[in-house]
Amino acid sequence: MTTIRCQAMLFDMDGVLVDSTDAVVRVWQNWAIARGFDPEKVVRAAHGRPSIDTVRDFLPDADSHSENLEVERQEIEDLEGVVAIPGALALVSSLPAGRWTVVTSATRPLAEVRLKAAGFPILPTLITAADILRGKPDPEPYEKAAARLGYSPSECVVVEDAPAGIRAGKAAGARVIGFPTTSNRLELEKAGANWVVRNCADIAATFDGSSLILTLAGVKTNVDL
Repeated sequence: MTTIRCQAMLFDMDGVLVDSTDAVVRVWQNWAIARGFDPEKVVRAAHGRPSIDTVRDFLPDADSHSENLEVERQEIEDLEGVVAIPGALALVSSLPAGRWTVVTSATRPLAEVRLKAAGFPILPTLITAADILRGKPDPEPYEKAAARLGYSPSECVVVEDAPAGIRAGKAAGARVIGFPTTSNRLELEKAGANWVVRNCADIAATFDGSSLILTLAGVKTNVDL
């Protein structure tokens, strides 16, 4: 068992709280095939980043806004298999109000649709692509999320599944728990994850009146950090 003290938890959405992997893959594969790109390469590039960044990478001369709206429309309509990650609902339910929020690269409409489909509340502190100028791996999303909760990033623990998100959390100054839901353990550790566990089911949280106390089961520690 590993014990961590912190003031707040900052959760990525897809692959951390919400299992939307199949929907994400379907949408980006269809988008890639329709435009003549390698679907596997596009899906790999899309995960954990604002969708418009992926569009711009592959279609730098296109109308990125229009392309991004089409991706968003398809993602909002495709909710098949979108459910909570094991242990996620129980974990966030154990956290006091104001001690956690969601930090996602998705647009606000998409984030709200997926969170509702999986049974999560829509928090007023939610950070989406609409709230930032620079997406993950830039630290801005996690810096802004910590500020909205009233803490410094160094007082927070970020929970991520994508290397871009881990780098964002570390660059902000937070400690990071990684989930190998969409990337393998080596990729998570290389990105800087302090700990790696299976999913939310391996995290228990209590509140002692001043701090959150997180207990990690089956933890793999990045010994280089």
